[in-house]
Amino acid sequence: MAEIQLFAARPEDDRRASDSAWRRLDALRADRPDSDGVALFNRLCLSAADDNEASYGDGYGTGHGSGHGSGHAAAREASALRSALVERYLATVDAVAVGGRAPAAWRPLFQYRRHPGVRPAQFALAGVNAHIGHDLPLATVDLCRARGCEPAELETAFALVGDALALLVERVGDEVRAGPDTLRVGDPLAHLLGSWNLERALEAAWSSARVLRGLREVPPLAEEFRERMDAGVGLVGRCLLTPYG
Repeated sequence: MAEIQLFAARPEDDRRASDSAWRRLDALRADRPDSDGVALFNRLCLSAADDNEASYGDGYGTGHGSGHGSGHAAAREASALRSALVERYLATVDAVAVGGRAPAAWRPLFQYRRHPGVRPAQFALAGVNAHIGHDLPLATVDLCRARGCEPAELETAFALVGDALALLVERVGDEVRAGPDTLRVGDPLAHLLGSWNLERALEAAWSSARVLRGLREVPPLAEEFRERMDAGVGLVGRCLLTPYG
């Protein structure tokens, strides 16, 4: 049976694709006000990249695994995976811009992006949740298809991307500290933000990628799993965007 075609096409050139994705991400920064929740997430992505280019930028020969041999190969694969991940987010932005429907994982952020009762840290974390829970598994499968490999061969690259995504989570903390008030113990928002865990989200994303890749010859099951994964991530995102303003 032919491999399921739910995922993005193979990039012709990883470096060119990476550069193009980041230029487009940077261009979005000027198009939307900071009060827009989607624009806030976009800005956080770029902020993390500016802090450490190797962690969430080019990734060719710098940062983790920048040595020779397998380390250098892992860095290249991590860069390709980061590019595929950013392209997933940009595809959602493009679809919504022309009146399309966002994936369920992203839908709450786009629906509540201008809600005055939702605070910046919530927008930030909801974006990170969708990016990891939805985009990362699909980007991993995209790269598996492109390379003709299994997820296990990308495990090191996946871990490097996880390190990079940790910078986005750090930016959520920055948004909290930059907020109008300091979160105290017992504050409902502090409890809400504290209930989300990066390590657990990455573990779930890795498991989802492995399952999706394993189901590639059973398209109906793969599609059902993808839809349920998408819906589950969207439910978490909707909870994270509970208005507290």
